Amino acid sequence: MTIRVLIADDQMMVREGFSVLLGAMPDIEVVGEAVNGRDAVARVRELSPDVVLMDIRMPELNGIEATREIVASDGGAKVLVLTTFDLDEYVYQALRAGASGFLLKDASARQLADGVRVVAAGEALLAPSVTKRLITEFSKLAQSPRPSAATQLAYGELTDRETEVLVLIAQGLSNSEMAERLVVAESTIKTHVSRVLVKLGLRDRTQAAVFAYEARLVTPG
Repeated sequence: MTIRVLIADDQMMVREGFSVLLGAMPDIEVVGEAVNGRDAVARVRELSPDVVLMDIRMPELNGIEATREIVASDGGAKVLVLTTFDLDEYVYQALRAGASGFLLKDASARQLADGVRVVAAGEALLAPSVTKRLITEFSKLAQSPRPSAATQLAYGELTDRETEVLVLIAQGLSNSEMAERLVVAESTIKTHVSRVLVKLGLRDRTQAAVFAYEARLVTPG
């Protein structure tokens, strides 16, 4: 199946560059571009892309608010945030808004295409070391010094094994790595992951990782 991608960035050169890189991939089709966050929300509604490459700093509506609106619309589009190291302070906010992960703007063509494929498949960009480092860093920005009562209640619904799986998700382990660590079948891990997401009311593994940090199930550092 061809993955339909929308590129949202206020810089024309960035949009055109990513469009050329992705357009060269046989399994990816760039179906449109958006020049700001408000335009991105409208174009998602019009074009129904599978993945949105979303810049953070854009006029009219920034990428974080646009991500929140796109995810809330429940149209199925996954958001992959584009950032640079000098924009890192926004990454945590974007993940909380519902983004499925993020890429650095200097990513190679292969990294960009692989990122789109991973997100389109319903996974999260947690594997790269930079991602784990940033999620750990920005989990420190949670406003409450202790987990909220709602958060405690939510993870209190998990079994011990589901809690263990949640922690491993936050640590960036893949299903196969978790299966090896816990000495169970990979299909069993997939079942646990699905149950964790359903019980916590989360969209994907990225949100699960953020939840684990906020619930203090994983210690930043």
